[in-house]
Amino acid sequence: MRALVTGGAGFLGSHLCERLLKDGDEVICLDNYFSGRRANVLHLRDYDNFELMRHDIVEPILLEVDRIYHLACPASPVHYQYNPVKTIKTSVMGTINMLGLAKRVRARILLTSTSEVYGDPEVHPQTEDYWGHVNPIGERSCYDEGKRVAECLMMNYHRQNKVDVRIVRIFNTYGPRMAINDGRVVSNFCVAALKGEPLEIYGDGQQTRSFAYVDDIIDAIVRMMRVEGLTGPVNIGNPDEFTVEELARLTVEITGSSSQIVRRPARADDPVRRKPDITLARKHLGWEPKVALRDGLGRSVGYFRKELGLTPV
Repeated sequence: MRALVTGGAGFLGSHLCERLLKDGDEVICLDNYFSGRRANVLHLRDYDNFELMRHDIVEPILLEVDRIYHLACPASPVHYQYNPVKTIKTSVMGTINMLGLAKRVRARILLTSTSEVYGDPEVHPQTEDYWGHVNPIGERSCYDEGKRVAECLMMNYHRQNKVDVRIVRIFNTYGPRMAINDGRVVSNFCVAALKGEPLEIYGDGQQTRSFAYVDDIIDAIVRMMRVEGLTGPVNIGNPDEFTVEELARLTVEITGSSSQIVRRPARADDPVRRKPDITLARKHLGWEPKVALRDGLGRSVGYFRKELGLTPV
């Protein structure tokens, strides 16, 4: 297959490009480097079937491809709140452009949506038929509502224009190639612990998340693209639920850090509980996560230690 990966130089995108190349696909990696990094994909230049292009998907592009993996959009609050208008334009206009391309060249297109479409959920765990509890005018809405519109666009292009679409809703993901300044809780805790700085918990620390290692998520994305007759949305994430405080204490333990855990005021619109129901993924994709949090966190700490230029222990 000739595959296009938008946001291909980002955290998830770079791992996806690597997986597709190893599977023998031709890969066009598209990124504007707003939150992605060229360094994430430089090691892929040795593949003859890899092409790197700098492009902002808010602007149309004409390419001949068989598969479109549409990942482009900043996913960390630090990044997507930096320029909220740009964030929602990426989700809306970028998705329109990618769907238009898919329609023209008859490509199958996969959208990486997010658990944020559930907002601060009133249903637990979250199933794909839950419509969510989202603040449409809150500080996070540029991302939450952008992804909800992107899903709407995918389904309407599918119904009206017969575009072959796939939608996955990704829950908290972590692993190597997360940016040091990513702003998400795993990278924040790993970097702070390695530097011996306080680990900051917002609120009481009892809010829960489900942390999935990047390799597991990439495997689910690839399976979703290859399955026939399933548009989704399908939840992909780890159903093991941890509090933010538990994550902080585990990070301190793994790093052997002397860092203290400190509490800060709760953030606006921060979900209290988040856990995926992955029944559909298990049934239709034959998928469930394999990497335990302790193991994946250990690998991530090793990556951040190297990024910070610290001596391995």
